[in-house]
Amino acid sequence: MRRQVPDTLRGRTELGSGPVLLVVLLVALALAGTVFVVLRMHSDSQPVPARTAVVAPGTAAPALSSSPSPSISGAPSGGSVTVDVSGKVRHPGVATLPVGSRVVDAVRKAGGARPGVDLGSLNLARVLVDGEQILVGRGMPGGGIAAGASTTAPAPSASLVNLNTATAEQLDTLPGVGPVTAQKILEWRAAHGAFSSVDELLEVDGIGDKTLADLAPLVTL
Repeated sequence: MRRQVPDTLRGRTELGSGPVLLVVLLVALALAGTVFVVLRMHSDSQPVPARTAVVAPGTAAPALSSSPSPSISGAPSGGSVTVDVSGKVRHPGVATLPVGSRVVDAVRKAGGARPGVDLGSLNLARVLVDGEQILVGRGMPGGGIAAGASTTAPAPSASLVNLNTATAEQLDTLPGVGPVTAQKILEWRAAHGAFSSVDELLEVDGIGDKTLADLAPLVTL
C-alpha cells in the first residue's frame, strides 16, 4: 500500500497495523451480511408446498361432496305381502305384513302356534312370498309335514268338496265323515260364517289330526 501512495502523501496516509485489521474486519462483516441477506431472500422465494390433509387413525376422511350418498340396504323400501296362515295357530287366516317379513313374523301375526305344536320342521327364517299359504304343524298323508311350504294346487281332474258350500250329503262322501260329523261341520259353518282354512276342521267335534290329514287333499274353500 505504501508504494501506491505518492511520495508527498506518504507521511500523512501511513496507517498502523491496528486500523488496517479493523478495516479488513469491517469489510469481511459487510460481505458476510450481504451473503446472508441474499441467501435469505433466495430461500424465501421458494414455492410453498401445498398442505395435505392428515387423517388420524380411526377417524373418517372428510367427504368430497356435500350431496348425501345413497343408503345401501338389503331391506326392501316398502310394500306388503299377504299370506294365508293355516294350521295349528291361535288365529288362522289371511295376514298382511311388510315386504321382507319372514315366516316367524306370519306365525306371530296369527297369534302364535297352539300349545304342544312342534315348529322344528318349519323354516321360520324364510322370507315370505305374496299369496302363499303357510301350514303350521299339519301332518300330510304318508307322515310328511307341509309346514312352512306353499300349497300346491290340486290336479284339475280332482273333484274337491268345498267346505263352505257343500251339503251334508256331499260331506258324507268324505273319508272319516259320517252323517253325524257332516251335520257338525254344517253347524260350525253356520256359527262362524265360513271356514277360513281347512285346518279349522280341527275345531269340529269328532275330527282329529288323522282325519284332517285324510280330508285335506279332498276339500277346498
